[in-house]
Amino acid sequence: MNGDAALRHAWRALLVLALWLAAASAFAQAGAAAAPPEFRDAAEERRFHALLVELRCVMCQNQSLADSNAQIAIDLRREVLDLMREGRSDAEIEAFLVERYGEFVLYRPQVKSRTWLLWFGPALLLLIGGIAVAVIVRRRSAGAPVPPDDSQEW
Repeated sequence: MNGDAALRHAWRALLVLALWLAAASAFAQAGAAAAPPEFRDAAEERRFHALLVELRCVMCQNQSLADSNAQIAIDLRREVLDLMREGRSDAEIEAFLVERYGEFVLYRPQVKSRTWLLWFGPALLLLIGGIAVAVIVRRRSAGAPVPPDDSQEW
């Protein structure tokens, strides 16, 4: 029994060590993925950051790729840098991401027939609200009783 207990204890220790090493490896990989990229020159860095603020994280509600810490944003930042280094233009990179994720990925989607409401909807709502307020004010002023003309001052 003493030998069996020692063997079970050794196996448990080995299992704990293997799990610990696997977890440490996963954390190291996650930390390496979040490491900032190394740029070839300042122009590449400026272009990279200019692109990232124009692109939205596809997982986050309203964060750019530059602001988001989501894993997909980290992957997309790496993808954008790889596409830049392949020689693609900013427009080609944006088109690639739009094809893959839809126009949601752009902070400023193109004005098309299917995005008119997105672009002009707020102005339309403001106009409708202004007209509604003007109509309400006119109706109230037209139906308001005229105060009596008393010359008496208090």
